[in-house]
Amino acid sequence: MSNTHATPTSYEISVGAACKRLGYGPTIESLLSLAALELKVEIPIVRDNGELAIFTGYRVQHQNVRGPCKGGLRYHPDVDIQEVRELAALMTMKTALVNIPLGGGKGGIACNPHEMSQRELEVLTRKFVKRIHREIGPNSDIMAPDVGTNAQTMGWIHSEYSAIYGHSPAAVTGKPLALGGSPGRNTATGHGIAIVVAEYARHHRMPLKGSTAVVQGFGNVGFHAAQALAALGIKVVAISDSRSAVYRDGGIDLAALSDQKHARGSLKDTEGHDSLEPDALFEIPCDFLVPAALGDAIHAGNVARLACRIIVEGANAPVTAEADLTLRERGIAVIPDILANAGGVIVSYFEWVQNLQRQVWALETVDAELERLLGNATREVLAHAAGADLDLRSAAFDIAVRRVKEALEATGL
Repeated sequence: MSNTHATPTSYEISVGAACKRLGYGPTIESLLSLAALELKVEIPIVRDNGELAIFTGYRVQHQNVRGPCKGGLRYHPDVDIQEVRELAALMTMKTALVNIPLGGGKGGIACNPHEMSQRELEVLTRKFVKRIHREIGPNSDIMAPDVGTNAQTMGWIHSEYSAIYGHSPAAVTGKPLALGGSPGRNTATGHGIAIVVAEYARHHRMPLKGSTAVVQGFGNVGFHAAQALAALGIKVVAISDSRSAVYRDGGIDLAALSDQKHARGSLKDTEGHDSLEPDALFEIPCDFLVPAALGDAIHAGNVARLACRIIVEGANAPVTAEADLTLRERGIAVIPDILANAGGVIVSYFEWVQNLQRQVWALETVDAELERLLGNATREVLAHAAGADLDLRSAAFDIAVRRVKEALEATGL
């Protein structure tokens, strides 16, 4: 993963440290630091007002030695090649950590989907597929939803790819159920967070009933994480979206907040809840803080104000490398993203398998297999961390790096 910035990324620091602990030489570290393929395309579309707009799209395939690349496609104004590189590399570690036969990829288009019509988004998506279709597919690179995209976006990708290659449901995951999507995919990342939290609490003999959580993000991950944590008996006392935040000492009312969000586009002024500035969310005392929005949410400027015991990384790379060091000094545990939010890619893997085999699994099967795979991975990380006296991020990267290295060596590299 070529880094044009002078400062090493959190990924590069974690991989470099894992290679040193495991006694791997510079060859392995170099192979894990470079992307196999990077695509950049310009996508012209005619906006609804008749004007021409040109958007830049990216797709990065980091490592496919353990299987086809797998990773989300995000639509956000701040998307750039460096962000996509790092997220693709993290996906390689994530799939290796949970031990599914896939590699790491990521994509993005620099746009603001909230300022675009459905027609514009559909045209943009279909043109992106036309630009990169030779490099994606069920045996090479499988896209999925991410920030700013959803099942409908994946439906357009499925349609466009199938128009070129024939019916190909396994080319993309996170699709609508009507197109071969998997039951449980929409809630998988949020539910996975709760599975990891439950295993963490069991390992540390920590009672969940009566503990508290704060969630940053009210999208697909944040909402379902809050719901799943509440089902464990954890009291979710605060939650935010990109523009507003609310607090309720007795626990938030997710149904009321969802109604308010749909009606007014904001969580603010929901009856029975105190409104907060979004930045104040991290200062609320709690057991579990779940940053489930965008990357770099916890940084040098706010890390000293955190009042949580444990951070559960619902988003990808929500803690900067500098903040990560401060958290260790403060004794705040971090459950890393490559473990905490892996539920999404696990159920994407299930969807891919179902599509390849022309099968449909029951939701009960999906949920049971998700709990088995993610539970196993969590227990393995916790055991390695305890046995080697490591923080959880270091333990997770040790396991993931070792698996990728073994696969690289098996190919003869």
